[in-house]
Amino acid sequence: MFYSHVLATGGSVPERVVTNDYFNNLVEDADTWILSRTGIRERRFVSADESTSDLATAAAKDALAKGGIDPLDLDCIIVATSTPDMILPATACMVQKNIGAANAFAFDMNAVCSSFIYAVETADNFIKSGKYGKVLVIGADTYSKILDFQDKTTCPLFGDGAGALILGSSTEKKGILQSQVKSDGKGWELIQVPSSGSRKPITAETIALRENTFKMAGKSVFVFATDVIPQIIEDVTAKAGIRPDQLDHIIPHQANVRIIDFISKKTGIDKEKFLLNLDRYGNTAAASVGLALDENVTNGTIKPGELVLIMGFGGGLSWGGVLFQF
Repeated sequence: MFYSHVLATGGSVPERVVTNDYFNNLVEDADTWILSRTGIRERRFVSADESTSDLATAAAKDALAKGGIDPLDLDCIIVATSTPDMILPATACMVQKNIGAANAFAFDMNAVCSSFIYAVETADNFIKSGKYGKVLVIGADTYSKILDFQDKTTCPLFGDGAGALILGSSTEKKGILQSQVKSDGKGWELIQVPSSGSRKPITAETIALRENTFKMAGKSVFVFATDVIPQIIEDVTAKAGIRPDQLDHIIPHQANVRIIDFISKKTGIDKEKFLLNLDRYGNTAAASVGLALDENVTNGTIKPGELVLIMGFGGGLSWGGVLFQF
């Protein structure tokens, strides 16, 4: 039996800090309006010439350096993103070139904001198969490139970033202990970029209608998230044979502090166990969980032996959770 151990984590965010005041053209006293509704104070946006692969590469290099790992030892690279550099080829192949991981195979995975969880699940199964020894997972997104900056209900929510995780094979029972991923295609219309592919190709008309930008039915997504996330906590811990209150930390998708507050009350789990950074970075989509994981491993909040549950939810609809013992 093989287990996926955490060998290293990494993270990267753009230099440009965008405070809530940036959105004063959309709403009066934007700082108070956004902070009270979301818990977000600021976020990071890439510059015009920065792309998702740039952030993903920086996060990957950070993880490799922290772990003292030779990129030639990587067997696989998975980039979890819904804002790839281009529709083809895979952003992961660009990262592979940038970090010199010549012996790896590389591909992208898109489950919107759940992408990192899905990618970790995939990497874990690769390792459990016994065929692969080291897998690099990167969650990276640049939503500033696809936002509708005339829509006050969505554009203040998001920021850009990347989080990386290197998993390695071991026979010692720790690392990833349990996981669960799910989807419900009946809700696919709730989160979308309408004009972005073969269903409705981008044209001058769709651009004029702003259909090439991100759309979300916020209230419906809130109901969805507050329903499925408590269930994920219950299901994954039950499969692992532990109680939810035995978790040392929970790293949820960093979408909205109101969602976290609701989940804490619904599950009875102390809010202090939820590790958050959305006040500084906003919702970084596929990057959010990996970025928060790296931050809390690096600063020592997560300690050896502790039980940590990471969770994501997003378009598709999709959701899932992965339980680690560090």
